[in-house]
Amino acid sequence: PKSPQPMALDFLLRYYHRTRDASALEVADSTLRHMAAGGIHDQLGGGFHRYTVDAIWLVPHFEKMLYDNSQLARVYLKAWQITGAGEHRRTAESILDFVARDMTAPDGGFYSTLDADTDGEEGLTYVWSATEIEEALGGDAAHFSHAYGVTPGGNFEGRSILHRTVPAEAVAEAAGLDLDESERRLAAARARLLELRSRRPQPGRDEKVITAWNGLMLAAFADAGRFLQRDDYLQVARRNADFLLSELVTPERRVFRTFKDGRARLNGYVEDYSHTVEGLLSLYEATFDEAYFVAARELADQMVAHFADPNGGFYETSDDHEELITRPHSLRDNATPSGGAVAATVLLRLASLTATSAYREGALAAVGRIATAIEPHPTAYAQWLVALEYHFSNAHEIAIIGDLESPATRALLDVVNRGLRPAQVLAAGPPVDITPVPLLRGRGTVGGAPTAYVCRDFVCDLPIVDPEALAARLNP
Repeated sequence: PKSPQPMALDFLLRYYHRTRDASALEVADSTLRHMAAGGIHDQLGGGFHRYTVDAIWLVPHFEKMLYDNSQLARVYLKAWQITGAGEHRRTAESILDFVARDMTAPDGGFYSTLDADTDGEEGLTYVWSATEIEEALGGDAAHFSHAYGVTPGGNFEGRSILHRTVPAEAVAEAAGLDLDESERRLAAARARLLELRSRRPQPGRDEKVITAWNGLMLAAFADAGRFLQRDDYLQVARRNADFLLSELVTPERRVFRTFKDGRARLNGYVEDYSHTVEGLLSLYEATFDEAYFVAARELADQMVAHFADPNGGFYETSDDHEELITRPHSLRDNATPSGGAVAATVLLRLASLTATSAYREGALAAVGRIATAIEPHPTAYAQWLVALEYHFSNAHEIAIIGDLESPATRALLDVVNRGLRPAQVLAAGPPVDITPVPLLRGRGTVGGAPTAYVCRDFVCDLPIVDPEALAARLNP
């Protein structure tokens, strides 16, 4: 059986970015390509099922979880930023389009789960017989079946789970088509089959909203909106953030765990705080709406106040939670990242945005508490490795000062947002005397032109007004 390991893949991509170790990129890129081609990936509707019961990513357990798809969307986006491979971008977009279509509530919250079963039968909604494909696609059935592994005998209880094992060029050649025409016909066939599939009985949906999982998906939509220049994704992210802040976060910046039937319930755990902080920071860097930065910092301060262990690390429960026999630490990753590891990660980001040494010290104390456990069991602690990778990458702090609607300002931002820079924080806004974002304070424009400041530990190089000069500085 194979389960996606998005935290490990995220670490490998970050590690490659810093070291240019080709083996790290090869492992991540190959894994992502095989997953996207397999039956674990819904080839028609987008999104990923939970895991496969085989070793080749073919036969999934058909449940779809919000937390898997949020993490995978961000990893595929990073892989596209590094490699430029269009298939990674398309996979990221297919995940987000699926969530926006099928997993988003009218109020902006994200639902938790789509069941594996339909009418008591696993995968019934998703699988196809060869006869069904022929009836639906007519003359294009053979072309589609070759591309997506549809056979008369099937690969799952007499029917076929769609997957791609034949290179696109070979599929086109076998059909006597050029590559573009082949892919156009396959896209049209997928749209036709998805429309037919929508008429079938559908799997059940758990419409409970879980704060931590929403924070993960908020970060995915915010990053995709920013780097893909997709305003529709940013609108989804804004609606989700506003929902979380109004329904699951109190005025005192305490967090509830779940929301269902119009009511928030249960004390939040450290992952509910840390994942929400991460989502809000990503949305700030995508929109520069200072309200999201303020909320993220206030939530982080509450997280530290109520979950931090004075000896290093973070408890899973708050200091005013119901009393337990033992108060556990949040250490290992599971299907979701360790809440304590994400807490360390976001504190390092906040340290870069605010020059607050206490944030960095708290993050590194948390990592230090379990450092000896990481080396023998790295896949159990991959999010801690992400935090360490950020720390050792010596993050750039970038401030862009100028009218955010100005083409000249946007030109500087386009340079910053081009390619993957995982150890980078970004703030932008007009020159003002008072701002809640410390990285912007005391900085003005040069000659009235939008201006970029590239800093480390708030010590900045000479200001830059030319996009090409900024690109040269960021990509030496």
